[in-house]
Amino acid sequence: MDKQREERTGQPDGPTGKAPSFGQVVLSTLAAAIGVQSNRNRERDFQGGSIKTYIAAGIIFTALFVLTLVLVVKTVLGSMG
Repeated sequence: MDKQREERTGQPDGPTGKAPSFGQVVLSTLAAAIGVQSNRNRERDFQGGSIKTYIAAGIIFTALFVLTLVLVVKTVLGSMG
């Protein structure tokens, strides 16, 4: 069955060991943040991704998330009085 998929799409089924692109790292980080990640993407991340890349992406995402929350709270509190 995997051979049939490979013949149809031209790509083997499953991870290839290549490093994920910037967009794939961002999407994986966002998926991890909300707790949804497909098994296929998880395997791709573990097979070809660098742990340093995902740690850096996680730290950057967390910092941006916290800054966004702070700005929203300040804006809401500032408009109340």
